[in-house]
Amino acid sequence: MPDAAAVLSAVTATLDDNKAEDVVVIDLSGKTSIADYMVIACGTSQRHVGAMTSKLREQLKAMGSGVSVEGETHCDWVLI
Repeated sequence: MPDAAAVLSAVTATLDDNKAEDVVVIDLSGKTSIADYMVIACGTSQRHVGAMTSKLREQLKAMGSGVSVEGETHCDWVLI
């Protein structure tokens, strides 16, 4: 299992490569036990959000991080 910094780096790099907009990283370390970071990003369309979701899922799976995805059906919003 990769550490939080490695996952954050992979997520932000993947979002950058896929032209995500308005990317915000919120440091949650010490504030909650369920996550170290929260990353919020916007896409330009439902198709764009869906493509970013697929790329993030592939990247995280390759790193050995199991992920679940909510909201991918319509891609108005997606939570990974």
